[in-house]
Amino acid sequence: MINHYFSKPYTPKKILILFVLLCSVTVKSQTFSSSNLPIVVINTDIDPTTGNPLEIPDDPKILASMKIIKRPDGSRNYLTDIDNTSYLDYNGRIGIETRGSSSQALPKKPYGLTTLKANNTSNNNVSLLGMPVENDWVLNSLAFDPSCIRDYLSYNLARQIGDYASRTAYCEVVLNGNYIGLYILQEKIKSNTNRVNILKIADTDNSTETVTGGYITKADKTTGGDPVAWTMSSYSGTVDFIHELPKPENVTSQQDTYIKNQFFNLQTNAGTHNSNLANGYPSVIDIPSFVDFMILSELASNVDSYQYSTFFHKDRGGKLRAGPIWDFNLTYGNDLFVWGFDRSKADIWQFSNGDNEGARFWLDLFNDTTYKCYLSKRWNELTQPGQPLNYNSLSTYIDQTLAYISEAKTKENEKWGTIPNDALEISNLKTFLSNRINWITNQLGSFTACSSPVIPSLVITKINYNPSTNANFTVSNDSEFIEIKNTGNTNVDLTGIYLKELGVSYQFPANSNLEANKSIYIVSNKTIFETRYGLTAFGQFTRNLPNSIQKLVLADGFGNIIDSVEYLNTTPWPAADGNGNFLELISAELDNAVATNWIASPENTLSVSTNTDLQSLNIYPNPTKNNLTIETADSVLNYKIFDTLGNLLTESKPNTTFTKVDLSNYSSGVYFIKLSCKDASSTKKIIKN
Repeated sequence: MINHYFSKPYTPKKILILFVLLCSVTVKSQTFSSSNLPIVVINTDIDPTTGNPLEIPDDPKILASMKIIKRPDGSRNYLTDIDNTSYLDYNGRIGIETRGSSSQALPKKPYGLTTLKANNTSNNNVSLLGMPVENDWVLNSLAFDPSCIRDYLSYNLARQIGDYASRTAYCEVVLNGNYIGLYILQEKIKSNTNRVNILKIADTDNSTETVTGGYITKADKTTGGDPVAWTMSSYSGTVDFIHELPKPENVTSQQDTYIKNQFFNLQTNAGTHNSNLANGYPSVIDIPSFVDFMILSELASNVDSYQYSTFFHKDRGGKLRAGPIWDFNLTYGNDLFVWGFDRSKADIWQFSNGDNEGARFWLDLFNDTTYKCYLSKRWNELTQPGQPLNYNSLSTYIDQTLAYISEAKTKENEKWGTIPNDALEISNLKTFLSNRINWITNQLGSFTACSSPVIPSLVITKINYNPSTNANFTVSNDSEFIEIKNTGNTNVDLTGIYLKELGVSYQFPANSNLEANKSIYIVSNKTIFETRYGLTAFGQFTRNLPNSIQKLVLADGFGNIIDSVEYLNTTPWPAADGNGNFLELISAELDNAVATNWIASPENTLSVSTNTDLQSLNIYPNPTKNNLTIETADSVLNYKIFDTLGNLLTESKPNTTFTKVDLSNYSSGVYFIKLSCKDASSTKKIIKN
């Protein structure tokens, strides 16, 4: 047992003894038969030389078989179900290796694994324990964390506040017939629609457009042997940056130069406090992602953040983003006590503590008045009652997590002796959180200057996510479009405005404008759109609109949300999935986040312009008791009446310039009428008394 050596004070002799103990400790064998958690059973292939199971090396991966026992109804899992296919979440081949840096010094090892097909070569994309389909996974050994919850807590908090972080599932692991304890099965950081949702860059992507992404870059140690791509100064030393995507061996000189310049451009603008939307740091980075990364890192007082295990990503055509967070075991007051470190404090900033501060841009951003205002505003939002970072919410979540893993923690301590005083550990963690939240709140101060930003009147009014094909337009993706309308009475400066949500990227050009009561189209292929629909496209977005679900978030340069729509290809959303229809908002006055406020309009009607200020249109009386009269210069070919929930109530094709509409059977309330003439269409609000 090594519990005694976790105490302080530390001496060089004690540290040396601890290191020897950690590397040579004899662990306790146990009888393990069942768990309330999923059970992961791994058997490495037999070494033909010795006849024994292969030892798992640091690199390369060796072959093994893996089964995951998890009863679908959530009831207790038993090792005796190892061959019961009804209770196997996975049953197949894997490649496995040890992973990590300092954690490899411990007798309990962390592992990285790839799910493989039966040929032992091809990746097997599968869902494990309810997580989205992929092939790269991590078995987190909870190294140096006697609470066993720090990583789990942090990753789940990140997702609760709206960011992507590795999905997690607690499990107990049996390796080659031996119980090896409590682990977290989690996703490895990589480019994937359900992970870091960026376009995977290829070695041929070197043109002005394609070289812009997608990238995953990290500030980290070079333990794995990957070369340092470049080095940046910190206020306490230097920081090494490493290519994660593309891999160092695949990155081209153009790609290396481009992504490196993004970081140095950030450094220049942050260092000069250039917050200009057109050419300052807001033009380089997605500010909300940097703010959230700092909040999560500082809440946890992560001793590694900014310097190590600090990821960044950038989609093609998009902005540089911070995250996902990673490696949060030395947090919430915990550190490598066994090696004499004690750096996770409740009353310091980790980006400015003289140790592991990261690149200078972190502190420079914090010292920028505008950035700090948004940091303070977001912190205040997330720590309100009922919000994820509120102390009571955190305490409840910790208690729920501990109740779930309490049985496994007992076995973990029996096996490894690394949980010296569980009750005290959790008490200290909660005390740390309380003190930390209070300290950060007092340090950040006011956010009045950015509390009420001016939000322009821009509304997403049309979406064509899966256009039909025909003999002339054979590629559906080339005909996609998004219409954005200025519903206000003044022109909108589009400088700094961008599509914030990953999946589809677009940034409006600096100094561009959208006139009052006018609409523009951003499209997937400008040439195809203009040829097919006879309309002018304003700009071209990067990547394509998914055919199932996508969140479109229009934001200003500081991340303030202007408009947000998340469409689906299932009810209650109208049918516009490859059938010749597109989604159209009934009226810009309606909430476009509500599915029933949209209709499916035929693609062949897109060339009919929409102008809400048609001089020839006259609707009266409005409000009305019974009858509505419509007068137009051109014949009304079609009109539709909708209620405020988007339900179509009436449709008629009068083909006349003088139209009477009987509303006597309608109940009192607000309705919308959409009129289509030969060359124009318009939607108006009508009131029935």
